[in-house]
Amino acid sequence: MRPYFFFSYARRDYEAEDAFVDQFFNDLRDELGLIEPSAGADEIAYRDTERLRLGDNWEQQLARMLARCRTMVALYSPAYFASLYCGKEWTAFRGRVRRHEELAGDVVPALIPVLWESLPDALPDEVLKIQYVQQGMGETYVRSGLRDLLRTDPLGAEYRQVVRVVAERVRDAAGRRLTELPDFDLGAVRGYFPVAPPVRSAPTAGMVRLFVAAGRASDPPPARSADREPGDAAADRDGPVRRGGWYGAKPWHWAPYHPPTHPSLVVRAQQVITAAGHTTTLEEVAPGLGDRLDQAREDNQVSVLLVDPWVAGSDAYRTALREYDEQNHPVTGVVVPVGSGDPAAGPERDALWSGVRGVFRRSWLRRSDPEQLFRVAVPRESFDNQLTIMVTVAQNKLMDDNFDWGDDGEGAVFGLGPGGAEAGPAMPGLAVPAWPPGPRRSPDGAAVPLKGEHDDVR
Repeated sequence: MRPYFFFSYARRDYEAEDAFVDQFFNDLRDELGLIEPSAGADEIAYRDTERLRLGDNWEQQLARMLARCRTMVALYSPAYFASLYCGKEWTAFRGRVRRHEELAGDVVPALIPVLWESLPDALPDEVLKIQYVQQGMGETYVRSGLRDLLRTDPLGAEYRQVVRVVAERVRDAAGRRLTELPDFDLGAVRGYFPVAPPVRSAPTAGMVRLFVAAGRASDPPPARSADREPGDAAADRDGPVRRGGWYGAKPWHWAPYHPPTHPSLVVRAQQVITAAGHTTTLEEVAPGLGDRLDQAREDNQVSVLLVDPWVAGSDAYRTALREYDEQNHPVTGVVVPVGSGDPAAGPERDALWSGVRGVFRRSWLRRSDPEQLFRVAVPRESFDNQLTIMVTVAQNKLMDDNFDWGDDGEGAVFGLGPGGAEAGPAMPGLAVPAWPPGPRRSPDGAAVPLKGEHDDVR
């Protein structure tokens, strides 16, 4: 059997966006079946989740299909280029294309990239040699990838056009009979990626403790303003989607921006912080918050509060947030996003932010400070950047706190936990890809490269 295409994708993209990855795979397979009616249903596509059976040697099976499939459709994303086994699949198939060119003198464009989401800056030279966009695929696809099309208009004309273009490319390349490879060991293939992370001369990694105060899907929706028009669908929805964003069973499922960020805002914050070289913990805001922030500072850790403005003054969080506001926590930042569905200018918006101001009475006066440790009404476009700046400022303040200003003029080493850097092994980072805008800055002002993701299984 020689399927028309081998579907190569990052396991993390599937786990995070399983419905979208499934939809694209199924739509591409169906479209190819329409334009190539002579192909049998079983020979259209190969995908490991559908073909691997209990007891199969999965590595051997993947190698066999990479050697026989007529083309390979590769779902490009940051997770794809951080995956060890995606790198092996890509490299093995790329080698097969080049071997065919050497033997037959025929260049077959059988490796067909699909832009899933915006890519990292550092890509292997071999990857950059292969075009992954073409005319007629639409502005949204070229700008941000297929995932955004699926999120915003999964049945729209622009998405269907991309599927059609890819299916036609598969059909055309599959008709040119790429040379098959003999059996090979996929585990022994040295992939072009992941790209080795750059060496840092002066890392400033540390622990960032995240505290979240947000609603749940089971909470009653926010009270309606008397002057709001009846039938306002965005405002009147019950359940997980309502004013304030998208909610789940836990506060950290909250997603205030539209289209709904998946994973949630909390996971996005973890991605940004991890990409900046730090590690994170996650807790819900609760009574005793001040003591936990003080303990974090003693343990050489900075903290960030992510606060849903719709519940800041609720019984669940009001006391703890006011406790924070009334105390001095110089290495703690606060982010209060403005949701895409929040009210525009008017009485309802004024009431919402008056409630936030009532909880953060002292901090509200610092909302325009250059330190940027208290930020309200943060929109989606600047969330990554403002959070990165906030964590950097808090880390620098923490370093100042820990610096030894003794007569010998030597500064104490900045530790990663109780007892400093020599107290124990480094804390593991979160293996989540993210690409926040702009370089991070070290205390001397030099740009520090962003940290890449650790390898995954696929």
